[in-house]
Amino acid sequence: MAENNEFFREVNEDYRRDQIAKVWARYGGVILAVAVLIVAGVGGWRYWQARERTASEAASEQYDKANRLARDGSVAEADKIFDTLEGDGPSGYRLLSRFRSAAEAGKRDPAAGAAEFDGLAGDSKVPDGLRDLARLRAALLRLDAADPAPALASLQGLAATSPYRYTAREMLGLAALRRGQYEEAGRWFEQLVTDPETPPNLRQRIEVYTALVAGGPVTETAAQNEAAAPPPITR
Repeated sequence: MAENNEFFREVNEDYRRDQIAKVWARYGGVILAVAVLIVAGVGGWRYWQARERTASEAASEQYDKANRLARDGSVAEADKIFDTLEGDGPSGYRLLSRFRSAAEAGKRDPAAGAAEFDGLAGDSKVPDGLRDLARLRAALLRLDAADPAPALASLQGLAATSPYRYTAREMLGLAALRRGQYEEAGRWFEQLVTDPETPPNLRQRIEVYTALVAGGPVTETAAQNEAAAPPPITR
């Protein structure tokens, strides 16, 4: 019985070897080609990863250098590096450089900086959240313009559902407060108070703002009466 089992096992192994030989004879070239493609693909992928990592590290160094130059007042040199990164850097650093370039331009010329942020806000290739950030930055640069209406309209659009709605509401409330429109300021601050997702640090500022709104405008008559009031009696 054992001899029979051994015989059948050898027959099965011979059969498998014959089948493998037939498959190799028929498809050996294809198998080798696929193997070569797999090896080449893995090698190419690793080469691409290494090249991207090297490019990202170089861009990071250049970006940090440009930031240091900008802080030290070497604005022209910093702008050259930012411009180079915008054109040739990895995608993430191209976007970072555009934002930083717009911010630096806004320090020198608010209108020019706002225009650069407009370009980012209108670029469909920029993610939606960052486009909203660009709209916010452009609006903040225009708040002190001769005609702040466009900035206020932009902030009102962001105040609804944008990720930056808290900052937009705060700025709208402060702008109304500065114009002496206390009721409108109070409405914007109230939205921040009732929104459960308002950040804690902003809630602390809102307490100060609401106190200013509650105090109302200080009229000239009230100021004169306060100045004319007798000093308190001390004992």
